[in-house]
Amino acid sequence: MSKNFHLNSLISCIQHLYSKKVIAYPTESMFGLGCDPDSKKAVRNLLILKKRSIEKGFILVSSNYKQIKKYIDETKISINQKKIMFKLWPGPVTFLLPSNPLVPYWLTGRFNTIAVRISNHFSIIKLCNIFGKPLISTSANFSNMPPCRTKRDVLKNFGEKFPLLNGKIGNEKNPSKIINIIDGKLIRYV
Repeated sequence: MSKNFHLNSLISCIQHLYSKKVIAYPTESMFGLGCDPDSKKAVRNLLILKKRSIEKGFILVSSNYKQIKKYIDETKISINQKKIMFKLWPGPVTFLLPSNPLVPYWLTGRFNTIAVRISNHFSIIKLCNIFGKPLISTSANFSNMPPCRTKRDVLKNFGEKFPLLNGKIGNEKNPSKIINIIDGKLIRYV
């Protein structure tokens, strides 16, 4: 029963992603909201839902490096910087990397970097592998409000019919660390 419940929610979430809609899913530390990063319509819906400024940009989460490669300007990343990234990936660490000049503004915001994470969380891996590309990953909350940590929180905030991947959040207590790979600065730490 539980396995079918998860599978049904996974299929539903993938259908919503292909339909350019926003979904909720468990991440390493909380529930996240996500959508197709290449769809201006989906991202606009996410911005409206969260009441978030486009200027902030978003994090992309993926199951492997191949999925995020096209969003990155690899010519501006050294071998040593890549070693640092892959030492901490997959895992709950987000890196700010030089963005490919073709990456749309709705992903980078006012920055010339793209925030990316290769996750080791089961639900994210499943979603990204079946969808075939990364997802936007932002906390399931309204801007400046506490993030949703339970399925009940998500449904209370976003409605009983909101597309939600059934699963458990990981064991991390805080959002992912964010490291700027260009200068090595820790942007967000907890």
